[in-house]
Amino acid sequence: MLFSSFFHYVSSRCRFLRETVPNSSHVFILMEENHSYSSVIGNSSMPYFNSLAKKYGLATQYYANTHPSIGNYFMLAAGQIITNNDSFCSTLSQDNVVRHLLTAGKTFKAYAESLPYAGYTGCASYPYVKRHNPLAYFSDVANSSEKYNLVSFGQFSKDLANHTLPNYSFIVPNLLHDAHDGSLSAADSWLKTNIVPLIASSTFQKDGILIIVFDESFDTDTHHGGGQLAAVVIGPKVKPGYRSTNFYQHQNALKTLMKALGLNSFSGAASGAASMSDYFF
Repeated sequence: MLFSSFFHYVSSRCRFLRETVPNSSHVFILMEENHSYSSVIGNSSMPYFNSLAKKYGLATQYYANTHPSIGNYFMLAAGQIITNNDSFCSTLSQDNVVRHLLTAGKTFKAYAESLPYAGYTGCASYPYVKRHNPLAYFSDVANSSEKYNLVSFGQFSKDLANHTLPNYSFIVPNLLHDAHDGSLSAADSWLKTNIVPLIASSTFQKDGILIIVFDESFDTDTHHGGGQLAAVVIGPKVKPGYRSTNFYQHQNALKTLMKALGLNSFSGAASGAASMSDYFF
């Protein structure tokens, strides 16, 4: 009986440990656009993305929350769809990841390619669009000096080189490089150019976590709201070659990155969502 009790105790402790997301000083989220899982995984047009999927963690049952794009970006930043109007441009007061980051004393930046200037909260300046940069909508950012944490992607390499990356980075390729207007090949080349230096850096190799995820599948795929899409989880504490069969959506990714930074309060649906803890040692 004593052995049996001990066995159950050890088993429960092991389950607890497996459900823990490792602490991280720097987490990164990068969104690609409008492609299904089957059109990306194994596609020779995306050799770099697929190499990451093989080396690190691949989500095989990750589904977007809605169509079109904007609601998925809001889910990933606020745990709510908020709107499905891709033309929406107003400032929002809803709870969001930045509010929790600031409360916890954490730093953040949105690195947006082709952003006209730091602090820009306008709707668009092609090939940049606000609807792919969700942090720009929230009053915590737009109505305060925090808006200057909305910076051009050119700042990313400087912050990486100077060891001044924030705790939380939202990376926004422009429409030509996120597979929205450009090709998957162009998106993959952009990833290789810009993500290889990040992953190789001492900052990332210490305890970094990067999630690269498509926002939604093709419009014809409405499974679980927005269809099946490709997502990879990258980091030194990710199980090599791991394939997760767990069902995940954008609120799970949000929960994972917030937990990694040590936050204990979460935005919207992230509060009740499971973290993607199975990816980690």
